[in-house]
Amino acid sequence: MSYCSVIPSMQPNERRALHSNYHDNHYGFPIHDDNELFGRLILEINQAGLSWETILKKEEGFRKAYANFDIKKIANFNEADRERLLQDLGIIRNKLKVNAAIENAKTILQLQKEFGSFEKWLESHHPKTKAEWVKLFKKTFKFTGGEIVGEFLMSIGYLAGAHDASCPIHGKVLKSNPKWVNQ
Repeated sequence: MSYCSVIPSMQPNERRALHSNYHDNHYGFPIHDDNELFGRLILEINQAGLSWETILKKEEGFRKAYANFDIKKIANFNEADRERLLQDLGIIRNKLKVNAAIENAKTILQLQKEFGSFEKWLESHHPKTKAEWVKLFKKTFKFTGGEIVGEFLMSIGYLAGAHDASCPIHGKVLKSNPKWVNQ
């Protein structure tokens, strides 16, 4: 079953509301702010091995722990910051995922210098198949396997599939001109 078709049957209402907000207002819509793009990548990396619901419940904790996803600040995190993150109950306390966020922030700073922005770097590689994207991300970033890359790119409009064609949100996503439409 697709995300679109599962949400209406979720119980209790709080759970359904949590997923509906993400589904209706974020999933599949383009993001044009580098910090928010990076924030989505952090969330997708942290979802590995866990449920998306766990990540949605902790999103504010991630935002707080990771300096509102400010790439420059995260790139400058030091050992004390790493230890703070590993003790923070508001996020996923996994050393590999924490290290990936910090190292990926440093990588994005380099991409911003070279391309002007993280978004422009993504645009410079569009269009690609999922397999090509995965290869590029694995070469460029830490902790980015096939599922992480696929969900990240689908969630920001670079790959199709976030919504069923019959889903009312699908039309809203199309109006936002996701990159996958221009392949």
